[in-house]
Formats: sequence, C-alpha cells, structure tokens
Amino acid sequence: MTIGDVAQAAGASVATVSRVLNGVNTVDPALAERVRTVIGELGYRPSAAAQGLARGRSGTIGVLVPDLSNPYFHDVIKSVSAVARSSGTRVLVMDSAENAGAERELAEELARHADGMLLCSPRMPRADLAALLDRGVPALVANRQEPGIALHAITVDFFHGLMALCGHLAQLGHRHVAYLAGPERSWSNSERLRALAGAEAFGIRVHHVPCGSTVDEGFAAAQAALDTGATAVVAYNDFVALGVLGRFAELGVRVPEDVSLTGFDEIDLARYSSPPLTTVTVPRDLLGRAAAEALGRLMAGEAYEPRTIPVELQVRGSTGAPAAR
Repeated sequence: MTIGDVAQAAGASVATVSRVLNGVNTVDPALAERVRTVIGELGYRPSAAAQGLARGRSGTIGVLVPDLSNPYFHDVIKSVSAVARSSGTRVLVMDSAENAGAERELAEELARHADGMLLCSPRMPRADLAALLDRGVPALVANRQEPGIALHAITVDFFHGLMALCGHLAQLGHRHVAYLAGPERSWSNSERLRALAGAEAFGIRVHHVPCGSTVDEGFAAAQAALDTGATAVVAYNDFVALGVLGRFAELGVRVPEDVSLTGFDEIDLARYSSPPLTTVTVPRDLLGRAAAEALGRLMAGEAYEPRTIPVELQVRGSTGAPAAR
C-alpha cells in the first residue's frame, strides 16, 4: 500500500495526502476528512524511513555494545529503549563481540543511519574514538573517560565499588587477593585496577591474573587464581565469579571456608548461586535512562550534566574470614 494508492482512492493528489499526514492545516477540511477515512479503510501506514529522509532525520538512535550476550548490556538497552519509545524514537543496536578493532567501523555505520549514538563501554583505541566524535553526530559515551578528549559521558563509580569490596575483605582479615582481570581495553577494568592500587597502599597484596568477562573465562582462570595462594579472589564481574565457583566445586575448594570470592555488577544469578555472591550492585536501569536522556538533550542541541552513577556493596555468603594456614 503506497501513498499513491491513498491519493487515487480519495480523489486527491499525493501532495494533498502528504499534507494531511503531516498535520498541515491548509487542506480543505472536507477533503482532509475524506483522506483520513481512506487511510483508515485501506490500513495505510506511512514509511518511517521515508518520512525521516524527507525531514533529514531518521528518528533513530544507535547503540553500540561490546557483548550482547552479557545481560549487563541487555538491561542498559532495555532502559534506553523505554526512554526512546516515549519520545517516538527507534533504537538500532550493534554488537562488536569484544572486538575493539571493529568498533569504529560499526559506529561509523550507526552514524549513517541514526540521529545520535550511544557508545556503551567502548574498547576502541583513543585515536579512533576521537576521530569518531569529530564526525559531528551527537554521541554519548557510557562508561569511559579519556583525558584530552571532550567526551559527553555518563559513568559508573567502579572505583569506589571495588574499594568497598577491598575494604570488606580487609575487615574480614584478608591480606592477599587474586584479581581476575577483565578485558584489556575496558575502562571499567582500568578503574578496578586503579582501586586495587589504592588497596595495595593500605596493606592488601594483589596478584593479577589475566581472565576476561565471561563464565568460561572465569572457569578457565580459577586454577591460576588458586595457585597464587591468595585467600580471596576478586572477579572482574559476576559472570567470571560464577565460572570460578563452578570450577572450585569441581576441585573441592569450599567457598568461603577455603577461599572467599567476590563478583561485580549484581546480575540476577548472583543472589541465587551457592553460596550467594558478595558483589557490587550497578543500577543498570538508571544508567540506561540517564544515558538516553542525556543523548536526547545533545540531539536537541541542549546542555547536559555529566553524571556518575553510584554503586552499592552487597555482602553475601561467598566471603568470610580467611582460613588458618
């Protein structure tokens, strides 16, 4: 069904039908009513893409994430979509599959089809990020700061979240911690590393173990964490912690009697593992809403306030006093 079909059935010109669709009040009221009646009878729906092309806007925002299999990003996208839907905007999502080298190309593709972009936890090199932001497309970055680049950013307070975890472990008596590191180019991982450096200054010895962000990577790194002799394992996120927990169960390592274990992010499974994970709650719904609202202001040419989302320590059964050795 096309606008031409509507015009023919209504005995009007295509230009007249277009004016009716766009709410222009220069059309004779009787003719406008006849056009609207035909539109209803034929079930005509105008093409959003065509309307956007005519107006020079797509009515779409693009969202780039590093890993769609991670519910962390599902939750952010869900909140972004809710805000976008309330303003009649569509959301186009792309996944870089943790490939930092592919992010700029994907973001360039988004920029061709969207009125604004949200880059969630981008891993791309600094030079690529700077070049991308120079395109002139309104862009907001969630969870990355880059000195020397004027980023419009909304971030999560990962630093103080991990400091709180370290403080909790120190109060329990832990002095040797193994950290299962996240993706190398992750800004949130660098913030965790910065917090761990601060913890070391207060007497906690940290052994860094390369890992990643998935359950499988946590499972694979569990033995290396044990081999450090640490009394507590701090995982990059809850997925890694769940992988460690699974491998520890196979090895007969008790949590927290033999080794304490912490996660980060507070995914739904964290509270239902055995034992439930001590972790840090990241309010992803708030992050998504704040990012979408800030991007909307940028797209409208308005000012926005940079914002850091607070986090909260959740102490559960996976941490306890270190075993006597």
